[in-house]
Amino acid sequence: MNPSDSQAAVGPSLQDLSANARGDGATLDALLDVSMPVVIEIGRTQMKVQEVLQLGAGSVIQLDRIVGEPVDIYVSDRRLAQGEVVVVGEHFGVRITRVLSTQTTEAAA
Repeated sequence: MNPSDSQAAVGPSLQDLSANARGDGATLDALLDVSMPVVIEIGRTQMKVQEVLQLGAGSVIQLDRIVGEPVDIYVSDRRLAQGEVVVVGEHFGVRITRVLSTQTTEAAA
């Protein structure tokens, strides 16, 4: 099985969504240069203000995710996909493993 087969089983790719929009007579060409914020959420926690004020270099904040659990990928405050953290050279990156459907993103909101 090649990677594109597994992606198709999970949900449409961004290219598929773009192609579908063009097929309906609409065009996304005018939007291709628009910048959108992308946020990768590796976890969350709640802390009291007093705890936040005590943070310093070397402090560790425990998050609500387990090691190896998928991270959430948000585009313009909307959860679009899930992925896994990878190392690219000396930088961190995220490999998209699942593009979420519209129903999945609405149910999570």
